[in-house]
Amino acid sequence: MTQDKDIRTNTVKDVEQLGTFAAIGSLSYVFWICGGMEMVERLAYYGVYSLSTLYGTDAAINGGLGITSGDMGTIFFYWLLLQGLVPVFTGGLSDRLGYKETIALSTVIKICGYLIMAFFPTFWGFFSGAIVLALGTGIFKPGIQGTVAKAANRKNSAVAWGIFYQTVNWGGFLGPVVAGYLRQLSWSYVFLACAAIISLNFILLLTYREVNKEERLEHRAKVKSGEIKESNLAVDSWREFTKPTLIWYMLLFGGWWFMMFLYWNLGPLYFSDWVDTSVLVQTFWGDSQPGAFARRFWVMDIEGTRIMPEGLININSLMIMLFCFLVAGYSARLRAANSMAVGTVFAVAAFFLIGGTNFAWLMVLAVVLFSIGEMLASPKSLEFLGNIAPEDKKAMYLGFYNLPFAFGSAVGGLVGLNFYGKFAAKDTVSRLALEDAGLDADAIAAVPIGEAFDRLVAMSGNTPEMVTQQLYDAHNIGGVFYGFAMVGVAAAIGLYMFGRWTYRNARQADGA
Repeated sequence: MTQDKDIRTNTVKDVEQLGTFAAIGSLSYVFWICGGMEMVERLAYYGVYSLSTLYGTDAAINGGLGITSGDMGTIFFYWLLLQGLVPVFTGGLSDRLGYKETIALSTVIKICGYLIMAFFPTFWGFFSGAIVLALGTGIFKPGIQGTVAKAANRKNSAVAWGIFYQTVNWGGFLGPVVAGYLRQLSWSYVFLACAAIISLNFILLLTYREVNKEERLEHRAKVKSGEIKESNLAVDSWREFTKPTLIWYMLLFGGWWFMMFLYWNLGPLYFSDWVDTSVLVQTFWGDSQPGAFARRFWVMDIEGTRIMPEGLININSLMIMLFCFLVAGYSARLRAANSMAVGTVFAVAAFFLIGGTNFAWLMVLAVVLFSIGEMLASPKSLEFLGNIAPEDKKAMYLGFYNLPFAFGSAVGGLVGLNFYGKFAAKDTVSRLALEDAGLDADAIAAVPIGEAFDRLVAMSGNTPEMVTQQLYDAHNIGGVFYGFAMVGVAAAIGLYMFGRWTYRNARQADGA
């Protein structure tokens, strides 16, 4: 009962916050430096990640890897699992060795990951680059997030984490904008550009100052002299990790990450396969040609006739980078678990909408709903852990944040892409249609991955748009999203019950 009392007491005060603009004014310069480094890191990361499924499943003749979505699911499983597990162990290490040192190390490792992807355009080359990138990302996160947790305080934490999450999405938005143009020239340009972009963090590190560094160094000196006895890091991490509040948080918020990475992994494929985004362009420009800025900003094809799938996905990052601080100001009035639960409900609504139609404007609405859910859920989860963490274990606790990410995102990537590949991918259903059209099994098997739809169009004599709609109408393409939405329903109910349990115990502990 006493083991978890410190956490329970801290959660009582989650909603005692400054107003939005007062909280912004109270943030220190080191907070903004961290926001800048996070933006640069996310710009490079999402420049690659947002296009990964498109790169992997693109036909080899187009410069892609020419592998199945199931193969990409395998890559994502190991990539995201390692990326999520590494901070669980390196978080405590950052607290002891220093945040600046681990941020610099992670940047070097991430550069290597992008270069491996650029110079080895094969399944194993991309897989190896992804593993190296996962290691670097896992080392990067605790140092940055630990600094933010120390730079914020109980009066401004909701807005601080909301703005920090907003900087994440500035990078998340700009990454696909840059990469969406470069990949039309050459896929290798994407990886080389991202290696150059992440190296900019070395410049920002020159201005970075670790919060409470003197206290950390003094503590390390006392440990070295024997004045303070420090427990084994692994044992200390396990002791904190096994507190009931943390265990339930990780189990339940894993459901959110499952939904989150289904969106990022399946969204580009689904929009590429089934959504005619030329409707969006025609709505605003009619028969006119969009200007160069509009084509880049909205991630259109070079001709400006349609929005690329990563452009549609990118509406999510655009909304967050513009409105997250406002939503954070509103969510400051909510208990953390309640905000996470409501956010998950919005994500569930988005999945039901995606499953029910492929009309472009309704896909835009689905992305908007998902974005609102993300703004309510993800920043609040960071605030929750940052607030309950002991002062000398901020990076450790924010390393734990990545554990539900690890399992939710890894399982979401593996299960989601495998189910989509078997039941809803355009290449899969095109092969079924080729069989119905009389093509024998050997001839169908000889068609390279990613080229079955083109063969079907050539045989049918119809336009690609007409064949796409025929295939969509003949198969239950959106059904996979209904099944995945049920995971979100369970997570939302669990988070709501978790909130009631947490705050009931907190009131009891505070009155004890």
